[in-house]
Order: sequence, then C-alpha cells, then structure tokens
Amino acid sequence: MSGAGALALAGVAQAGFVSHAAAQSVPAVPTRPMPALARTHDTVSLTAVQTSRPRVALTFDDGPHPQNTPWLLDILAQYRAKATFYVIGQNARRYPEIMRRIVAEGHEIGNHTFTHPVLSQLGDGNVLREVDRTQQIVWDTVGAVPVTMRPPYGSFSHRQMRMLFDQRNLTSVVWSVDPQDWRRPGVSVVAERMVRGARPGAVILAHDIHGPTIRAVPAALDGILAQGLQPVTLSDLLAWPHWGPRGLRYVAGPAGHYQG
Repeated sequence: MSGAGALALAGVAQAGFVSHAAAQSVPAVPTRPMPALARTHDTVSLTAVQTSRPRVALTFDDGPHPQNTPWLLDILAQYRAKATFYVIGQNARRYPEIMRRIVAEGHEIGNHTFTHPVLSQLGDGNVLREVDRTQQIVWDTVGAVPVTMRPPYGSFSHRQMRMLFDQRNLTSVVWSVDPQDWRRPGVSVVAERMVRGARPGAVILAHDIHGPTIRAVPAALDGILAQGLQPVTLSDLLAWPHWGPRGLRYVAGPAGHYQG
C-alpha cells in the first residue's frame, strides 16, 4: 500500500459479484515448527529485477479480501497469470480458505506485516514482531513461509532492510510501477498505468482490497500480454526456487474443493 491516503484497509467489491470458484476449507496443515529461512542469496531489497526475460511481477497488497481476492483469482486463472499477494497477518488469519486457494492456484504469498503500521516509526523489536506474527500465520495456514516482505507505504529505511535481512533472511520488496489505485483514479487509468510501466523485471503494485482495481486487471493483463510479457510470481521473476508447499491443488467446480 502506498501513500498516506491508503490507510483504509477495507475495499469496495463489485456489487453483486459472486466468485465462480469460491474458496473452500482444507484439512489443517500439520502443526510442525515453523522453519527458519536459510540464507540462499544476498538480495537485501529490490524495486525491480534486472532480467532480459519477458516477465513481470504483479503484486497485490493488503488482502485477503473476502470478495475481491476470490474475484481476482478467477481473473488470473482465466489469463493463466501468476501473482504475489502481500497479505496483512490479521486478514490472513481471518480468511484462511482464501489463503489456501491463493497457494493452491500457484500464486505466492509475501509478508505485509500483521497490522500494517508505518515501520519506519518502529524500533527493531516491534518490526520483527510485526513480521514474525505474519510469518507464523502464513506457515500455520498454508505450510510455507514467505521469503519476501513488503513494508506498508514503502516506508522502511535501508538500515531497517539490512536488519531484517540479517535477522530473518527476508528480502524487502518495494515496487517499480505504482498505479496509485488507492486514490481511485478510475478503472481505465489504473489499467493504463500498469501497462505503461510494464517491462522485463518490473514489479507492479496494486491492491486487492479495492473493487475498481480488480475491474482494471483484465485490461491491464491484456496490455501486458500484448507486449509479450508474462506475469509470474516474484520468486519466479528472481529465478529463486518455486515458492509454496507441495501437494496442494484446487479443484474447481460447483462443489470445488482442495486436495492435499
């Protein structure tokens, strides 16, 4: 989430929309201790990825949202596009079925703190508590641990980014494309800004708590794909190991269910 005006955490879903692939419950993830992330690279932070491969990362902040996120997942499935969802821990805890659907459909989950504070105003201990609570919730819900963290509002000093990397092996991810969708500039404007900024290695910011943003995604994907660019998860854009647990998939249909 970017900008001071983005403090609101509730989005407006498209009126009357019902997802055709509603999230369903799955058996609880085995209660194993959350593993610590290993140091496998030296990327402390990034705004974009240096690559010649025709790929971009679509990233969506502040969810899960009970209506908008399933709606967005339907759209992404239609386009066979992948995304990274930077979830707020308290929302992830509230909507575990949507979390499991995100992962089952091949998307990535990143850490967006537990309560969405301005991290630059917090001491290191409170920063780590915000991050750790969300890491634990994601692990308990889907059986995988986020490998990147997006600071709310992008407000995080270089010193704090280094501290987080040194203490937790988490890379801080900001963005290279900001359509400022939280300002509600209009569906066509959001889509045009996303397309205009798309280039190999771009990290595109958006928010799945806002209904107009979801309505902009099909046009944005049309424009991005027309440039020969493929939306992938952030780990895939970085050529890191594929993110997520093994053996979880979503079976669509009137009585769609997850299989682990």
